[in-house]
Amino acid sequence: MANRSLPGEILALLRARSIDAGRLPTAGDITVAAGASRSTVNRALVRLLAGGFIERSGRGPGTRYRAVVASGIAERAPAVGVRESRGLRDYLARPLASRAPAAYQRDFAEGYEPNESSLLPADLALALRRDGRAPGQQPAGTVARKVLEQLLIDLSWHSSRLEGNRTSLLDTRALFERGRTGANDPEAIMLLNHKDAIQFLVDVVPEQGITVPVVRNLHALLMQGLLDEPGAPGAIRRRIVSIEGSTYQPLQIPSLLAEMLDVVVAKARLIHNPLEAAFFLWLNVAYLQPFEDGNKRTSRLAANLPLLLHNCAPLSFLDVDVDDYARAMLGVYEQCNVALAAELFEATYRRSIRQYHAALTAFGTPDPIRTRYRDELADLVRRVVAGESIADLASLAGVPDADFAPFIRVVRDELLHLEVYNCARYRLGFSQVERWIAAGRPGSG
Repeated sequence: MANRSLPGEILALLRARSIDAGRLPTAGDITVAAGASRSTVNRALVRLLAGGFIERSGRGPGTRYRAVVASGIAERAPAVGVRESRGLRDYLARPLASRAPAAYQRDFAEGYEPNESSLLPADLALALRRDGRAPGQQPAGTVARKVLEQLLIDLSWHSSRLEGNRTSLLDTRALFERGRTGANDPEAIMLLNHKDAIQFLVDVVPEQGITVPVVRNLHALLMQGLLDEPGAPGAIRRRIVSIEGSTYQPLQIPSLLAEMLDVVVAKARLIHNPLEAAFFLWLNVAYLQPFEDGNKRTSRLAANLPLLLHNCAPLSFLDVDVDDYARAMLGVYEQCNVALAAELFEATYRRSIRQYHAALTAFGTPDPIRTRYRDELADLVRRVVAGESIADLASLAGVPDADFAPFIRVVRDELLHLEVYNCARYRLGFSQVERWIAAGRPGSG
């Protein structure tokens, strides 16, 4: 077989085996028939599974493969990320006992070649990037900072709702205005943890990029106060986990979990299209289950890392049905099939584009002074809140004379509108800002 047509020829082989009703082949059988290396065959099998063209049964060396018979699915050349969801829906509708046990497939991540492989259909990834990216050249994180207040509510509430949180949207807004309280309410803690993690994401990612420490810190912030072991937030898990309602058994060896998280993050960092990178991170972090708990919520925030870096509309999982989300995850867990996940991702991201495009339109054209002197602006705001006066600091800002007057106007405007709910932009603590506001905003005149 020629390697360039390997997925298509493997599909033809499996179709022939399925029609003959003979013994279904293993990966080893397919490798012999293909005359290709086992790693090349494994990559092709992952692509076919992801596209919904084949399904597997059994586990380990005894895993066997068969072609999916669905409308038109076997009549065209397979491509990564083709959204054929009907066969997957039918499979997941079977009773749990009739679905095949599934183990973690390392090649789902290891076999992925950035900018050659694609989990999303390539044309869809390009269209979503075109529609979701803000116009013009702006520093990384500009879009997220502009819509931060809305993003904090949207992503915190919708992500928490997918975890079973019953707090209303109205009560979430009130909670965020109050800030942390002494009440030991797990649902309130979950929401406030999301808020902290999103603020961390917006502040740190433009400087740090997509790294394992960033992902682990996202988990630590999301799970603070929600895990029994104090050292568990952000730590690679050492406990065995299982997925309720699924035949999927994740990896259970800590060293392998850490190794695969490195692989996932390293590959995501190399993907040029931020929408493909977001989809890749979302699915792979959840599929790997590297943490004791909170893996899905970590994956949802991690999906926003490449979007933030490329000034694309954030992904808030707006209006996602809980059952649809669960089925999308089960398709990946049990079949390495992204068909349902791709449909859900497209629908909710287009909803996010509309939501944040409206918010950005309200801001008009980006202020070049705010963009050009972002670091100087942040430094002055922090120092005024810390107790210094803008009158004493202005001459130290290092801003050229031509831009000095508009720069000072921007600083004063930012100080006038600084509140507890937006102070994360300047890495200021809530209590510190509260005291400064209560004192009459000293130093800002």
